[in-house]
Amino acid sequence: MENEGKVLVIHPEKCTGCRLCEMVCAVRHDGASNPARSRIRVMKWEMEGMYIPVSCQQCQDAPCMNVCPVGAISRNDELDTVEIDQDKCIGCRTCVAVCPFGAMSFNTTDRKVFKCDLCDGDPQCVRFCEVGCLEYIDAGDVSILKNKEAAAKLMIANQKATML
Repeated sequence: MENEGKVLVIHPEKCTGCRLCEMVCAVRHDGASNPARSRIRVMKWEMEGMYIPVSCQQCQDAPCMNVCPVGAISRNDELDTVEIDQDKCIGCRTCVAVCPFGAMSFNTTDRKVFKCDLCDGDPQCVRFCEVGCLEYIDAGDVSILKNKEAAAKLMIANQKATML
């Protein structure tokens, strides 16, 4: 599957908190319906009634990669992902501490870190998200999408202002 230059885009305003993405991810990677083994996490803000999926952003200058003392984290240029070599990982969790998105996880059984690998270019969380909260799109389309969202918010704000 051609995926060079694609990114996982999250629309938190669409998330219903069903956590199906977590289950699908855990089953895909570990064969068990266990959200603790998921590479995507749905964070819940009770007071606001909001759910926000959190996943690795595959940073170009990845802090996790830069701090790994054994070089277990590297960039796969073909898939444009940041990957963890489980054979090299010593489980020190330095990468977990520096991830600005909180997207690195630690498996207490294997004593290794893990994160989203975009399912090798076919993210199953996207495939199974019924509300369209998750998209896997061309990186170039992200700015267009953000411009449309900003324009829509501005239009709503202007409509509210004219009503006053």
